Amino acid sequence: MFAKIKEKLVSTHFVTNYKKMWPYIKPYWGRGLTSVLITIPIGAMDAVIAWSLKPYMDVVMVEKSTSFVGYIPLLIIIFSCLQSLLNYAATYLNVWVGRKIANDVKMVLFDRLMQSEATFFDKMTSGQIVFRYNSDVDSACNGLLSNLKLFTTRVFSSLSLIAVLFYNSWQLAIIAVVILFCALYPLTTVRRKIKAIMDKTIFSGAAVISHFNETFNGNRIIASYNLYDYQGKRFRETLKSVFKLGIKMTQRTGMMSPLMHFIVSLGIAAVIWLGNYLIVNHQITPGNFVSFITALIMLYNPIKSIGNNFNSVQLAFLAMERVFNLMERLPAVRNCGNPVKLKNVSGIIEYKNVCFEYLKNKPVLKNVNLKINVGETVAFVGNSGGGKTTMVNLLPRFYDVTSGEILINGKNIKNYDLFSLRDNIAIVFQDNFLFAGTIRDNILLGKENASKEEIEHAVEAACLKEFVDSLEKGWDTQIGERGVLLSGGQKQRIAIARAFIKNAPIVILDEATSALDNKAEAVVQKAIDNLMKDRTVFIVAHRLSTVRNADKIVVVNYGEIVEEGTHEELLAKENSVYASLYNSQLR
Repeated sequence: MFAKIKEKLVSTHFVTNYKKMWPYIKPYWGRGLTSVLITIPIGAMDAVIAWSLKPYMDVVMVEKSTSFVGYIPLLIIIFSCLQSLLNYAATYLNVWVGRKIANDVKMVLFDRLMQSEATFFDKMTSGQIVFRYNSDVDSACNGLLSNLKLFTTRVFSSLSLIAVLFYNSWQLAIIAVVILFCALYPLTTVRRKIKAIMDKTIFSGAAVISHFNETFNGNRIIASYNLYDYQGKRFRETLKSVFKLGIKMTQRTGMMSPLMHFIVSLGIAAVIWLGNYLIVNHQITPGNFVSFITALIMLYNPIKSIGNNFNSVQLAFLAMERVFNLMERLPAVRNCGNPVKLKNVSGIIEYKNVCFEYLKNKPVLKNVNLKINVGETVAFVGNSGGGKTTMVNLLPRFYDVTSGEILINGKNIKNYDLFSLRDNIAIVFQDNFLFAGTIRDNILLGKENASKEEIEHAVEAACLKEFVDSLEKGWDTQIGERGVLLSGGQKQRIAIARAFIKNAPIVILDEATSALDNKAEAVVQKAIDNLMKDRTVFIVAHRLSTVRNADKIVVVNYGEIVEEGTHEELLAKENSVYASLYNSQLR
């Protein structure tokens, strides 16, 4: 039975997880090892108090001698002070090492998160991202190290106290140790009981975070539509779910500590019963018995509450497994074995029999074939949901084609280095994301080492100069989180300036003016016209008036190219889908 308990407690999960953690522990292993070694005297000193009671009882209480009266209490005070100082040092080192390791792991996960494909973000909520990439790391690193300190201290405390037990009476010690292992046995079932509930708790905890994020980002929608009751109801439902899972966790593990408490009480009762017999028969002295009982209580007391600590350890292990699952996950969109750098775009860009689906067996693009010459402006128009945006999202490999291929300079884009491919493409979205910081910071995202002259040129070309000059701090004006302090047109022009300064040969404009009013659209359109000069441009357009001058207009309906040509050619075509769309917008 002892072997089974040991096998369960020191499980393969511990060994496997710590092997994976070693590269992150290694830079700090010296301090980490010191914090563990400090726990040896911390634990061992518990035995000093119990051991000192034997001579104290036998000499002072029984023989009425006062030779021990002075130095035993002093010895206990000195050891207790030393134990407290060592405990502080161990706690400090554990927190320092734990946070360092957690920060290193978070940096690795953050890099993996940034390199994840668009499909991954489509399926995850913001709450799940925060929970799995941040909270789980804290639980895994800080939780395991703090519990490791606790368990190491208790292991050495237990060993030293067990030595005191055997020193005083081997008969009583055998009973105590057997009861100890019986009390620890319920811990072998903890992992199985909590794993399924913990998986559900992650999603519920993540949903709570998502509610806060939605409320923050959608505060104006909530206010304008009076969605207070609606949002409150959704939040209460999520909290109810979290509450139920918490109660289930307690139901499955809550009896552990009371059960251990009961088993330990049986051990103490058995020891007292047998101890009385041994004292009466002069096999042990009263000092032996008092010392033994003190050591036993000091040994058993932590055991009675160890169930809760062991739950925490198992939760930390489960968090660590989830962390390493994220680390070992390969992004669906990544470099091939020997990628080639895309140095310039000098040949044709070709979509060749391209098929794509977001969900299996639900095609979005069906055998699309298209050629775009260098320097051409091609516009994608058509019904909503027809596949226009998908066409341009495949070019920088936000997603990979399901079948077929996209070629640049005659080579499949999958054979190009992903960084160099995207370095040759500048994108202006319909709703451009701006980072918290200044106007300058956001423009420089296109080229970090851009000179002052380059920034000035980008600002002027993006029709931003007049706006920037009107600001007290100019480029260094703070724009707030997500550019909340700017109008839609100002955000778009900063995004265009960012694309300008990148100076990429391919530009993608994904409905860049569709959310603007006529006045803002006119200014932004002028900036876009400047951006399009001498570049290969892909335009996804809802307003057909903005694509009249495109070299090629491609009509995409229900995942297929139904027409392509110039504005005049498509208007002149009999039964033209484009002409129908254009005339309906004019009306």
